[in-house]
Amino acid sequence: FLACPPPLTKERSVLFHEPEAFLAEVEDIARLGADRLMGFWRSLEPGQINEKARNDLVSAADLASEHAILGAVQERFPDHRILSEEAGWSGDAGAGPTWFVDPLDGTTNFIHGIPQFAISIGVAVGTAIEYGVILDPCKDDIFSAARGRGARWNGRPCNVSDRKGLPGALLATGFPFQAHRLLDPYLAIFRDVFLRCKAIQRPGAAALDLAYTACGIFDGFFEFQLSAWDIAAGALIVEEAGGVISDMDGQGNYLDSGNVVCGSPGVHRELLEVVQSHGDEWREKTG
Repeated sequence: FLACPPPLTKERSVLFHEPEAFLAEVEDIARLGADRLMGFWRSLEPGQINEKARNDLVSAADLASEHAILGAVQERFPDHRILSEEAGWSGDAGAGPTWFVDPLDGTTNFIHGIPQFAISIGVAVGTAIEYGVILDPCKDDIFSAARGRGARWNGRPCNVSDRKGLPGALLATGFPFQAHRLLDPYLAIFRDVFLRCKAIQRPGAAALDLAYTACGIFDGFFEFQLSAWDIAAGALIVEEAGGVISDMDGQGNYLDSGNVVCGSPGVHRELLEVVQSHGDEWREKTG
C-alpha cells in the first residue's frame, strides 16, 4: 500500500512541524463523518442496506459518512491520496500522504442497532502511519495518536495494560465471517487461546478492539483477513500506547496481510506463540 515519501512540500511540512494542528484536523474530519452517520442511527430503511458480497454489507450510512470525510480531505488536502472502504483509491499515484478511511467500522452492528461501531482514519507518510484517529460517536469516545507523541483517549494519555501474559487476560477477536475456508484453523487458534486466558470478547468492530487494547480495556486482540482501513489508525494508537502489533509471522506486514496480533508486550508474545503454532494449518488453507 505504501510507497516512499514524496518531497517535503509546505503542505506535508504541516504534518511534521505542527502535529497537534494536523491531528486536530483529522479529528475534525472524523466528526464530520460522524455527524452524517448518526443521522441514520436506528432509522435505516431496508432499501438503504445492500450486500456487496456474502455477509459484507454496506448502507446509506456508510456512504454518507464516507462522502463527508472524502469531501473534507479533498478540499483541505487536495494533494493527498485516499484509500477508503467503499470508494477505493482517489488521488494521484505517488502523491502523499495517504489517508486510510473506514467511514463505518462495524456496519453489521450499526444496521442491527448495536452501539458498537466507529469511524477510523489513519494517515501515512511514506511507509509509516503517522496519525490515527478512531471515533465512537455513540459514546463520544475519541482515540488518537501522532507518531512519537503517545496515544490519547478523549484527550488524556492512555497506555496498554500491564498484563504479563495470557493467564488472566481479557482478549478481543473477530471471526473470519467472509472467509469460511479459514474457520477450522481459526477455531483451533481460538480454542488454544481460550484455554490460556480469562475470556475472549467478540464486539464486532476491529477499530474499537484496537483502541480498547491501546487504553487497557482489552489486554490483547487478534483477528485475520482485515483490510488496511480497519487497521491503520488502531495500529499506530496501540504502538503509541506502549503495545506491540504484528502480523501472524511477528512482522509488520499487517496492512497488506490483514492479519493482526496485538497487546501488551507480554500478551502479544504469548498470543503470537499460539497463533504461530497453527501456522501450517493456516497456510494450507490460504495457499
